[in-house]
Amino acid sequence: MVWRVLEEMRIRSLGVIDDAVVELSPGFTAVTGETGAGKTMVVTSLGLLLGGRADAALVRIGARNAVVEGRIAVPEGSPAVVRAEEAGAELDEGTLLVSRTVSAEGRSRAHLGGRSVPVGLLAELADDLVAVHGQSDQQGLLKLSRQRQALDRYAGYAVAVPLGAYAEAYKRLRAVTAELEEITTRARERAQEADMLRFGLEEIAAVEPRAGEDTELAEEAERLGHAEALRSAAAVAHAALAGNLEDPEGVDAGTLVAGAQRALDAVRAHDPALAALTDRIGEIGILLRDVAGELAGYADDLDADPLRLAAVEERRAALNGLTRKYGEDVAEVLAWAERSAARLTELEGDDERIGELTAERDALRAELGALAQELSEARAEAAERFAAAVTEELASLAMPHARVSFDIRQTEDPDGVEVNGRTVAYGPSGVDEVELLLAPHPGAPPRPIAKGASGGELSRVMLAVEVVFAGTDPVPTYLFDEVDAGVGGKAAVEIGRRLARLAKKAQVVVVTHLPQVAAFADRQLLVEKTSDGSVTRSGVKVLEGEDRVRELSRMLAGQEDSETARAHAEELLAAARVDV
Repeated sequence: MVWRVLEEMRIRSLGVIDDAVVELSPGFTAVTGETGAGKTMVVTSLGLLLGGRADAALVRIGARNAVVEGRIAVPEGSPAVVRAEEAGAELDEGTLLVSRTVSAEGRSRAHLGGRSVPVGLLAELADDLVAVHGQSDQQGLLKLSRQRQALDRYAGYAVAVPLGAYAEAYKRLRAVTAELEEITTRARERAQEADMLRFGLEEIAAVEPRAGEDTELAEEAERLGHAEALRSAAAVAHAALAGNLEDPEGVDAGTLVAGAQRALDAVRAHDPALAALTDRIGEIGILLRDVAGELAGYADDLDADPLRLAAVEERRAALNGLTRKYGEDVAEVLAWAERSAARLTELEGDDERIGELTAERDALRAELGALAQELSEARAEAAERFAAAVTEELASLAMPHARVSFDIRQTEDPDGVEVNGRTVAYGPSGVDEVELLLAPHPGAPPRPIAKGASGGELSRVMLAVEVVFAGTDPVPTYLFDEVDAGVGGKAAVEIGRRLARLAKKAQVVVVTHLPQVAAFADRQLLVEKTSDGSVTRSGVKVLEGEDRVRELSRMLAGQEDSETARAHAEELLAAARVDV
């Protein structure tokens, strides 16, 4: 059974389309209509649903935004289902409802299964479900990078495994090379930095600061600078508390408190409240005696040595010299010294690090060379099979004598990696330049398809490549926008026949202007404008019976009612039914 990924789509205010519904079926669907009727807008709409780039120019003039809504069937258990459910999307009996809105200002929003999601998620799902090909893709096939990617995709694991290992080694080599260049090119700067750090550490080591020393010295200097005043104040305070030996009759605080306590002791037994007060006075007396004793000791111990003061100030000056350069206080100076010692160790280890990095770089280059050789051999083997398969497909597309081949080459580069005894340029995908060549007829030399293929031949080469992919790396749905450009006659019939055969394995949707191609479709959709130049709901309809014959007649001769054209159209339909 052919799985139908795209089931239905509603398009509003997109280009010439006002409001239309497109119903897609399994098998081969051809979308036809007059030039400018909006056929390509159908593929554009599908592209938006599948995460394509939004463009404000797509919004219909006068509309605030364009909206595309679609229903996509997803195989149960497929990666697309898992990824959608991880994003919070809800499935409706195996289908996902997708919508994309593009505002006239160019802003874009996407919804999947009822949840707002990043547009990139739609593109992720599309990679597993749909292959979209338009005329721009034909031009893309002319790029060497796209040709290499096509070959790698065809080769599968044979290339993917060594390419993955190569990419990891390449990434590491880039990092090692960058670090090595940074160390060597900045050698002078790093040497200057090391000298500066070394000088600072030596200066700090010479002073030998101790944590908290600056605070202690500041306090000592303050005390020494006011020693006489402090001693005098301590003596006066002591005399006030404990009396003066030179004046025994003087009244001091201790004597007064003792007198108060004696007066209360005589009557304390008569009232517990007064007894408590008496005890508290006793405690005050004890405290006064203790403080008086400490004041006496303070005065005796106070050092007024000017030599000590000079030494303290000299030490403070040395510490201030450090704090002016390396931190606000001694603690910050010590922290700077610790950081700088670690940095100096790192800088002094540059020579050793350069040796380690150089050895790793050389080893990585050798590893890259071996992986690149393995990658080239895998590509060469896959290229022969790929070219043979595409050549066989071209024979079915009215190019029986055409031959496709690949030119896989490398470019000499003294700064490259060694592969098979040669030093060649390398990049993130290996050392190979891959170019697709076409010899359209016997005797013609193989030439790059960009130079040796006409528009019609390029269309058929692209289709042949996609058909080959369908046999090795299939997706459920293929969209082709005028893949038959530049083709006519027998070649067009062969393209129609090949698309019909592809549709037996996948859903195929083709926008075409060729009746020979449309005749092979299982379903034909007509896109037509109304009198005001827009496409409405009635403007996209399924053609059956007589209507289909009329459209094919128009495509053949531009005359729907021409008997000759009608006969030819009926003949095309009959032949298509027999051939497929």
